Amino acid sequence: MPTIDYMIKSEVELSTRAKQVCGMFDVPINKKNQLHWTINAPIENKPWNIGLIVGPSGSGKSTIGKYLYPDLIDKQLEWTGNCVIDDFDKRFSLEEITGACSSVGFNTIPAWLRPYAVLSNGEKFRVEMARRILEDDDIIVVDEFTSVVDRQVAQIGSHAIQKYIRKTNKRFIALSCHYDIIDWLQPDWIIDPAKQTFAWRSLRQRPKLNCEIKRVEYSNWEIFGKYHYMTAKLNRSARCYGLFINGQICAFTGIIHRPHPKTGGWKACSRLVTLPDWQGLGLAFVLIDVVASAYRALGWKFRCYPAHPSFIQSYKKSSVWKNCGQSLPKNSKTANKKMQKIQRTPFVFEYRGKKMDKIIAKKFVQ
Repeated sequence: MPTIDYMIKSEVELSTRAKQVCGMFDVPINKKNQLHWTINAPIENKPWNIGLIVGPSGSGKSTIGKYLYPDLIDKQLEWTGNCVIDDFDKRFSLEEITGACSSVGFNTIPAWLRPYAVLSNGEKFRVEMARRILEDDDIIVVDEFTSVVDRQVAQIGSHAIQKYIRKTNKRFIALSCHYDIIDWLQPDWIIDPAKQTFAWRSLRQRPKLNCEIKRVEYSNWEIFGKYHYMTAKLNRSARCYGLFINGQICAFTGIIHRPHPKTGGWKACSRLVTLPDWQGLGLAFVLIDVVASAYRALGWKFRCYPAHPSFIQSYKKSSVWKNCGQSLPKNSKTANKKMQKIQRTPFVFEYRGKKMDKIIAKKFVQ
């Protein structure tokens, strides 16, 4: 489709009020109102995964979207009122559904079990994207992309979505009035209806975020507890650490000591949570890798026991964490029955990455 050549003509009723408006604002009186777009857009000339049609309100984004993909742009999702995990198409396995949710940053498992109507705007945006990118077999076209969420959620969500689209080699077109998502969505091409321009775009890294990791008070767990996928409880003896961006705490981990009669024990991650608005950037692994490197510098073994599906996969892919197998106690009938009931397979991973400088590690851990 090398050229977009589209015109909208609408008859103008020259009523008394319409003539008054023309006179007040010096608008030429025409019986026809015309809008015309002519854009050379060779989007099929080479492979692509992500396109962006961006411009201010009224510039013609939806018009061009309908011109290019009339059968795809107005697709609506239906929500039953049950938990959103049940609203996904039945042809997909639970692993595929949870994988799509996690990939777009919709990682809060309790939210998976809530009806769509009670989710926050950010959660609605992410679960809608998860369904669209999983269920749509053709090109995915989303109008008003990120229009109902705050800019932080828009940017982080855009980054998470583009990673999944490229990983699965799908094609995704966003229509948005916000230019601030460009560096996060990293589109292969951009159409700007206001300027009537088309441009191929070289991929660039997303904007950098300056993170600070430090020891925090136990009371910070109150902010994160409700988002943990297992329980809101945290051992009172836990040493707590937080990851901050621009002074705002975004991720939290609680570390406990696990004693052993022969080895003296090791340090273990008891809780690791990222706030929903910041999910999709991998902040939890930035945090836990730093904390683990500090304890390893002080001579401790450091282990994590994830049960969240996306956490397990991420640990398995990491070059600094060794998979030590399942963490299910062999001689505990109660534990075995509990694991079977909730149908999850926990693993144990041990940190084998670089050690932090010992002097810095002592100050960091205290």
